[in-house]
Amino acid sequence: MLEGYLPILIFFGVATLFSLGLLFGGKLLAPSRPDAEKNSAYECGFAAFEDARMKFDVRYYLVAILFIIFDLEIAFLFPWAIALDQIGTFGLIAMAIFLGILVVGFVYEWKKGALEWE
Repeated sequence: MLEGYLPILIFFGVATLFSLGLLFGGKLLAPSRPDAEKNSAYECGFAAFEDARMKFDVRYYLVAILFIIFDLEIAFLFPWAIALDQIGTFGLIAMAIFLGILVVGFVYEWKKGALEWE
């Protein structure tokens, strides 16, 4: 009974050895020549002046969540548009209801001032 699991165990063993070999082989074989230029700040051009764990305004997260929600709306529209011939009028009405609910949510957030930035 357990002999059926032997190929899976061998696969996991080979995969683990292969990944560890690549990980440590890269560390051992890669040239390491750090200098001041390589270790300097490169993203914004100046050294960091605050802690990276500083507090952000809650509105930043709210706008990010709203973006994700309305971005997912578009992700649902693509398969719907491709399958519209097969689903017919029922699919059209269902998507209209879905979009209507999202529009109501968008208007609510707009009226509450969630999209305002000072």
